[in-house]
Amino acid sequence: MTDGIPTDAFECQRDRLTLVNREEELASLSALVQDARAGSGGIALLEGVVGIGKSVLLHRLVASLPADGLHVLVARCDALERDFPFGVVRQLFEPLLATLDEPQLTRLLAGSARTAAQALSGETLPGDVMLSSEDMSYAVLHGLYWFTCNLAAEAPLVIVVDDAHCADMASLRFLTHLARRIEGLPILLVLSQRTGDEATDAALLGDIAGQPLCRVLRPGPLDCHGIGHLVKTVFGHEADEEFHEACLAVTGGNPLLVHSLLSVLRLGGRPPTVDGLQYITAQDGAFFHEAVRAVLESQPESAAAAARALAVMGDDALPEVCARLAGLDDATHSAAMRALRSNGLVSEVDDGRRWSFNHGLIREVIVADLPPEQLAQAHQRAARLLLDAGARVEQVAGHLLLTTLPATEDWAVTVLREAAREASFRGTPALAVDLLRRCLPAEGQPPEDTLVLVELGLAEAGVDPQASVRHLQAALVHVHEPSLRFRVLSSLASGLVRSGQSLQAVQLLADQAPSVQDADRQRLLEGQRLMASAEDLQSLAVTLREYPFDISRPGNTPGERALIAAGAGLCSVRANRAQESAAAARRVLESSVPGVDSPFFLTTAATALLYAGLPDEADAAYQRVLDATRQSQRLLLYGLCQALRAEALYRLGALSESLAATRSALNVVPSSHWGRTLALPVATQVHALIDSGDLPGADVAAAQPFPSTSLDTWQWNEFLCARGRLRLAHQDPKGALTDLLEAGRRQREWTRTSPAVSSWWSWAGRAHLALGALSPARELAEEAVERAREGRLTDALGAGLRLQATTETGPRKLGMLEEALSALDGSPARLELAHTLVDYGSALHACGHTEAARETLRRGLDLAYSLGAARLRVRANDALLATGARPRRVTSSGVESLTPSEAQVARMAAVGETNREIAEELFVTQRTVEQHLTSVYRKLGVSGRRGLGSFFDPEPAAK
Repeated sequence: MTDGIPTDAFECQRDRLTLVNREEELASLSALVQDARAGSGGIALLEGVVGIGKSVLLHRLVASLPADGLHVLVARCDALERDFPFGVVRQLFEPLLATLDEPQLTRLLAGSARTAAQALSGETLPGDVMLSSEDMSYAVLHGLYWFTCNLAAEAPLVIVVDDAHCADMASLRFLTHLARRIEGLPILLVLSQRTGDEATDAALLGDIAGQPLCRVLRPGPLDCHGIGHLVKTVFGHEADEEFHEACLAVTGGNPLLVHSLLSVLRLGGRPPTVDGLQYITAQDGAFFHEAVRAVLESQPESAAAAARALAVMGDDALPEVCARLAGLDDATHSAAMRALRSNGLVSEVDDGRRWSFNHGLIREVIVADLPPEQLAQAHQRAARLLLDAGARVEQVAGHLLLTTLPATEDWAVTVLREAAREASFRGTPALAVDLLRRCLPAEGQPPEDTLVLVELGLAEAGVDPQASVRHLQAALVHVHEPSLRFRVLSSLASGLVRSGQSLQAVQLLADQAPSVQDADRQRLLEGQRLMASAEDLQSLAVTLREYPFDISRPGNTPGERALIAAGAGLCSVRANRAQESAAAARRVLESSVPGVDSPFFLTTAATALLYAGLPDEADAAYQRVLDATRQSQRLLLYGLCQALRAEALYRLGALSESLAATRSALNVVPSSHWGRTLALPVATQVHALIDSGDLPGADVAAAQPFPSTSLDTWQWNEFLCARGRLRLAHQDPKGALTDLLEAGRRQREWTRTSPAVSSWWSWAGRAHLALGALSPARELAEEAVERAREGRLTDALGAGLRLQATTETGPRKLGMLEEALSALDGSPARLELAHTLVDYGSALHACGHTEAARETLRRGLDLAYSLGAARLRVRANDALLATGARPRRVTSSGVESLTPSEAQVARMAAVGETNREIAEELFVTQRTVEQHLTSVYRKLGVSGRRGLGSFFDPEPAAK
């Protein structure tokens, strides 16, 4: 007896369970710990069915770790908390954070680690702003990664996450993010997952398991020898071999089922014999459930009520709250919990201040026995009790989500709204939407408070654009405060564009912009209207026909600059206004005010420069926007700007950097957030991969799925161009021409007629030539040259003349290529220059000018090599061999031998940036920076960073 309550022990406590047949797994985990202490990152994933002993293994591992010289972070995932972002992350870090003083915490959250504060506490550091749900996801993951690196720099880390299949999505994304970058860090990541159960995201766990450093451990079933150990532990004496074999046959050697079976026998007063097994009535291995129920049925109602309350509240709940939910006074509740502990169902945690079930299945058994209506009422009452006890709002809201009862009371609506705000800021907009939808009255009636509808519509923007539009439209008629009305209008218009209703967005902004009263906000909405019209053919035609497009205004306010940028963006796609658009874009960029002007419109201005044939100026402008968006962590805009910058880099011939930019864009922004615009970065990626000689990689990129709405966008034109070129590279000119001519038809339809906007005409001309059709190729070239001359587009003029030269022979061909080289003289378009040099060298050789051909081809070959243009390098080398020349050995040393990525890292290191600072700025790991610098030192023949100064000018590097 314990406090008057009978005790019939059902042993399930981790530190008392006997661990047998697990020596190999423990040895493997211990070896990985030693590797982490030595500075080598590692991952271990324990997989197995429920009861196989994963949790016990992790418990033993943690208990065996030394207290000094090692940070050990532990979390146990609970399905009750899987809806709330970064719950597991906070479990891991909060105990350690509680021991840090302010200077220590400031140091750990320095630099790119700043945004980790939003995941760890839901707060920002001074000077920061809370991020929108669409912008913050990668930013916070990146911040948590660097926060973890900072911790590991102080002492090696062992991160242990039990039942990772129940982790919340945000935490699981962080664990995956860390696993991909763990190499070279003094960190061991150990996870366990239950097979056979539905995981929060099986793909993310599969990603972790597929990492090269991950060691997957799958504990096997017990053998008869192991079962004998457990028999002796439970009964105090051994049983015969026949019983061991029968027990193995019944349980499959699952340790938890063996424990449960033995407990059922002992609780029933039966010996461990084969004859005793005939009294076991549970089927399909349900011995655990029978054992739990048998213990609870043997206890007074107070113990059963306490168990039900803990099952509803969840592990580690406050005892006083559990007592109120159970309807017990504190003393009776405490006695009941001690009885449950003595019966092996629960354990004390947090130095005896809280309670936890010894196994998650115990809670599942108790919850399964509660009628649905009673369970729903219990969760609603638990929510109110937690609110009264001062619990975190997400804990309270978690119980409201678990009940089907409507949230009609004011306190419940207030809690759900606050939890939704936190969910949005922590990067789980879908949860925010779910929470806010619980605030809506039944039968589709609008809520009494219009702000609920506004908050729901804003939250739905990145999750369900059509629902967002519906709710914001319903709310708009009730919103009169100018600043809020401006926000609702802007978000509603964006939602209409995202859901394929650009025409409606244009009409909305035209009709409603005057209602915001403020003149400059009206200009911002007018600029948004212009950009929305560019996403819909019908509205674009109306805009081009009716809008004056005065882009000569001075641009003294953010609204004026937004209008100029939008107008320049729309005008730049037609050659006759390209230079006027470039001048307007420069004016916007030069007069813009950081933190005041919208980065979206600044990106549009940079794109006007790109389409005016000024990729170097566009790159610089994009970089300014990227710096601003990186600091503000507006990652959705960061991804779009990075995708456009990748195009500028490609035109500059920086293939490696262009590919790095597309990878960064696609990695930073989830594919679901790209929506209709995904085709843009993919198209640039395909082009750069082709030129780099990686046709298989280009095939993979081109084969990825796109949303069906992509087909109705101008971005799809660029993808058709890239895919057509890829087919041409695969010797399929007929299939290539189909794609390329369709791209051209669509470009004309979208009035994107400038030859500097897209290269579809160049590749279509080559596809015609491959099919023996000289005349249509010449027509395409002549049209491009004419438009390029009209718009003073030197790069497009060089490309057009080069295509036109392929339709000619002899001196006329040489003349066109010479004019192309003259047009490209001083141009930053190095890839186009390299192509023209190789074509000109080949033409010189065909005309009998062998020496001049050799010199020209050598220039083209060297330039192709420095750019990493592998396909062109092969062609140049073959052409040079055809002249009878022996190509010079390509240098493998000196600055020219550096890849663009190596050169970029080297320049940053030359001006004193640390590996850490370079990694943060480029969104790569320190390991990647180290590998680049090692290669740089070897190629330049220097021993370290001090030797870089003589190779790189500090001023351009700093700029």
